[in-house]
Amino acid sequence: MTYMTVADLFRGAFLETLWLALPLLGVGFLAGALVSLVQILTSIQDSGFSALPRLGAFLAALLLALPWMMQHWIGYTAGLFSDLGRYAR
Repeated sequence: MTYMTVADLFRGAFLETLWLALPLLGVGFLAGALVSLVQILTSIQDSGFSALPRLGAFLAALLLALPWMMQHWIGYTAGLFSDLGRYAR
């Protein structure tokens, strides 16, 4: 296995991780921005008020995106295992 093959494997793994995490990170960012905006408008600085909506949005996004994430992850893993002979050289 050459160093280019290893670099391609790592690049693919990092890109796959990015694509799998991107929907959850986006929802977390939007929920955080909305909660912060509501806190600014209402002058509520309670930490429970900021944490619970963010966790709820993250959990809802995880439940909605989980089938897509698993399908994507299984496809990547199947592709990796199908090329296993190429990597073993």
